[in-house]
Amino acid sequence: MGKPTGFLENKRNIPGDRNPAERLKDWKEVHTHFTEDAIKTQASRCMDCGVPFCHKGCPLGNIIPDWNDLVYKGRWKEALEELFSTNNFPEFTGRVCPAPCEESCVLNINDNPVTIERIEQEIVEHGFKAGFIKPNPPKVRTGKKVAVIGSGPSGLACADQLNKAGHSVTVFERNDRVGGIVMYGIPDFKLEKHVVIRRVNLMKEEGVVFKTNAHVGVNVPVEEIRNNFDAIVLAGGATQARDLNVPGRDLKGIHLAMEFLPMQNKRNQGDVIPEDKFISAKGKHVIVLGGGDTGSDCHGTSLRHGAKSVHSFELLSKPPKGRAFGNPWPEWPRTLKVTSSHEEGGDRDWDINTKKFTGENGIVKRIHMVRVKWEGGINGAPFKMVEVPGSEFEMPADLVLLALGFLGPETNTMLKDFGVTLTPRTNVQADKDYMTNVPGIFSCGDMRRGQSLVVWAIWEGRECARGVDKLLMGETALPSSPFHY
Repeated sequence: MGKPTGFLENKRNIPGDRNPAERLKDWKEVHTHFTEDAIKTQASRCMDCGVPFCHKGCPLGNIIPDWNDLVYKGRWKEALEELFSTNNFPEFTGRVCPAPCEESCVLNINDNPVTIERIEQEIVEHGFKAGFIKPNPPKVRTGKKVAVIGSGPSGLACADQLNKAGHSVTVFERNDRVGGIVMYGIPDFKLEKHVVIRRVNLMKEEGVVFKTNAHVGVNVPVEEIRNNFDAIVLAGGATQARDLNVPGRDLKGIHLAMEFLPMQNKRNQGDVIPEDKFISAKGKHVIVLGGGDTGSDCHGTSLRHGAKSVHSFELLSKPPKGRAFGNPWPEWPRTLKVTSSHEEGGDRDWDINTKKFTGENGIVKRIHMVRVKWEGGINGAPFKMVEVPGSEFEMPADLVLLALGFLGPETNTMLKDFGVTLTPRTNVQADKDYMTNVPGIFSCGDMRRGQSLVVWAIWEGRECARGVDKLLMGETALPSSPFHY
């Protein structure tokens, strides 16, 4: 390592986020950036730890100690090359990844971990600013054509890898813009969309063809895809949202999170959405049901709209602030997460179950809830939810946002038409090379593994590309992740 004593001399330090009073007035990213000297100092904290558990913590197997060392020495171009060797889109993961690498950092045993995620972001942004990142189309084409259906991070990663291998790749996206969840699911205050557009434009210059408003199985016939491509990759995501079947669900003003979040992203991109069609939280009592990332995004978006109040409720119990006895390092910590959205205002509560909604003139006005406790869980027995007697309460609710997770991919269009087999959880079933039961048709990302993280989606896309390349060429030279799960 460049400075073996760096972790002893320097403490973890991250640039302060923008002031909440300022950032609630716009949609710009919350985080600020390091100075070059500061990032070198943080990179120097990466220990000569012998066994870098961060490799295992990162689904992509990023070679973190190596590029931290290169950053400390000011060798930015080499650091970028090392980073790109395992990660196609560090500008995405450097902003929206929960950083399992940091949680498994050896320093995290009894100190604060290395600022891996933010260093990753700075490496790629330095690469763009310095002109290191330029279009690099393949010098030789194989003559093989691949259709990638879905342009989220998994589809993009798969397309990028297959294009690098020399195949002619066309990406079909049913929405009007490319990017999937990183375009329409994640708010700009976490990931500004010029970052996504910059990457898509680079891929276009390298030869990837993108077709938007192309819903395979609806306005693009499945047979057209079958007849014109040598291989097909299904990367449509897990977009079937979990709903809430309680009395009053049919009242107006109750929406799925993915009905709410994309509208603001579209407006931020200049789309004109009439007020009577736009789901706004302005001046309303907002209830967010669901305590994950999507719920947090709804929380922060509602605050920026100017909501009168925002309450986020979670069915499960409040996690502890520190690791529990059965959750040791380097496992992912099942601890309380406080996002930038939660820091900006509003309230959160746990162990809350929704009983019903009531309203006036067909519009939701109140939510009726009850407190619960969880019993059981001993010796592997399942937990049982029990309502706490006398704990019923109600609250005003002018807008209710359901962020309850996703059940799996939509199965009533292209998956049915392609004839692929599904798992018991309704995900697409695929073998170790990511090929489905139908020869030449592959699947990756949330459509294959179920709802997951952006970093896992990129890993899946890269691994799937190896399977496609192997089928088309008889072997593959595309790099594999250092770890297989």
